[in-house]
Amino acid sequence: MDESKYGAEDSRGYWAPNKLVSYGPVFSWPPDSNALFKFFFHVPGYFLPTNVLFALLATFIWAFLTPPLETMQTLSTSWILSILLRNMVLAFFFIGAWHLWLYVWKKQANKFKYNRNWPEQKSTVFTFNSQISDNLFWTFIYGVPIWTAYEVVLLWGYAGGLIPLISLNTNPIVFFLLFLLVPVIHEAGFFFIHRLLHWPPLYRIAHAVHHRNTNPGPWSGLSMHPIEHLLYFSTALLFLFMPSHPIHMINLLSRLGLGPSLGHTGFDRVDVSENSSINTSYYAHYLHHRFFEVNYADGMIPLDKWFGSFHDGSPEAHESMLARRKRRGV
Repeated sequence: MDESKYGAEDSRGYWAPNKLVSYGPVFSWPPDSNALFKFFFHVPGYFLPTNVLFALLATFIWAFLTPPLETMQTLSTSWILSILLRNMVLAFFFIGAWHLWLYVWKKQANKFKYNRNWPEQKSTVFTFNSQISDNLFWTFIYGVPIWTAYEVVLLWGYAGGLIPLISLNTNPIVFFLLFLLVPVIHEAGFFFIHRLLHWPPLYRIAHAVHHRNTNPGPWSGLSMHPIEHLLYFSTALLFLFMPSHPIHMINLLSRLGLGPSLGHTGFDRVDVSENSSINTSYYAHYLHHRFFEVNYADGMIPLDKWFGSFHDGSPEAHESMLARRKRRGV
């Protein structure tokens, strides 16, 4: 696939897509019915591929990889360990597949890669002097266990009647609408927690671990200090107060646990054949790793525009960012 059809290298050697970062038309005024239809039903769009795939994954996890609710009324080592093992395996295969394809086998070399260089094999910036070892350490020693701890507490809450429970049979409309709401909850929660993590004291103590990854790969997504993991996964606590089904909570937590690998591949597109590729662009988040203080969110809600931290990849947006830095004396 000819990458020049989709973007080009800038003067500093970074590859950038031709298409600027933008948000969906949901918040545009006046509403454009054509644009709204494309936003929801074209591929890629609101439903496909990401949101439908995570909804299907949550359904599979609930149906086949989660103990019955009756079992989880009492906290016990056996079912808690089964949830931990399940999440470890999901992370290993889901994130590992992206890493294997793009960074080990290098199936498309550095075509469509934002930073043309590969992550350094050795660097004193990272734990164990290695980016991949650093990323695996923070992901599996802290990330997946903390993800699992939130899930265990919430499953126990559903099982014990502490969280209001709905079902597809009794509340079909609300049940379906919650699947649509989960991506919005994810986006808003991520933005505000991410902004908090850039508060200087928290940044120095915790978030700096994640920002070691200036040239990120799939395993960088969940490579965080445990304080950050605790804050990052805390969005799921909204389900303590929201009538829902465990499948909705699993949908959110699996997105939080596995989704960051998509935002950190470092590639704009993935080749599927000699003449075709699929759009995997998370260019907004790549710009965040490159410039640190822009694009705290990267979804359909224009939160960065509203809070003055948006960078769409254009020279004008870059000048605006530099002007903000100058005003702050940075």
